[in-house]
Amino acid sequence: MTAPFAERRFAAFLFDMDGTILSSIAAAERVWTAWAERYGLDVQTFLPTIHGVRAVETIRNLALPGVDAEAEAAALTLAEIADVAGIDAIAGTAAFLGALPPDRWAIVTSAPRVLALRRVEAAGLPMPATLITADDVTHGKPAPDCFLLAAERLGQPIAECLVFEDTPAGIAAAEAAGASVMVVTAMHHRPLETRHPRIADYAALRVTPAETGALLLSDL
Repeated sequence: MTAPFAERRFAAFLFDMDGTILSSIAAAERVWTAWAERYGLDVQTFLPTIHGVRAVETIRNLALPGVDAEAEAAALTLAEIADVAGIDAIAGTAAFLGALPPDRWAIVTSAPRVLALRRVEAAGLPMPATLITADDVTHGKPAPDCFLLAAERLGQPIAECLVFEDTPAGIAAAEAAGASVMVVTAMHHRPLETRHPRIADYAALRVTPAETGALLLSDL
């Protein structure tokens, strides 16, 4: 099988975190389930809405009377920092990230910085020189701000960047930014309708930096 985008040269790779380079869904859903039950929400209906967006925006969208979204999001972050059981790297991620030049990739996540640092460490993954988190933008995914900021800090045109994402909100943000998109399906329980190429994980994917610094994808 030919790797998606095998003929393309990219200036940089931008990676979502949860569900894209590491599996933290079980940990996140444990914390959010307890929170949802405290507020009498239907857990099964609510949980799908938490992925890929900032916690404060998830809470604001509920419009719960008397609830301070900022305070609740901060409390949830502390709970998620304390619960990293079962957080693991998605297959092949460590080797794939380790092969990238430090100035050519970034993690772009809807998690707060302290939580992102904790989860990347828990998964045993390399820490990027460029990390864009919920703390760095006013408008989170599906707004394009986070990906545009990552490209700016890397000094690369967003149109020449490839975004690795797993959620509809993240995919929409990458599209709005003008980047190419690769959908990672490792944590998908159901097929996601998308026009973009997909990979299950990084185990069979190789990256080769060109002499110009451009990144080339190929199969192992």
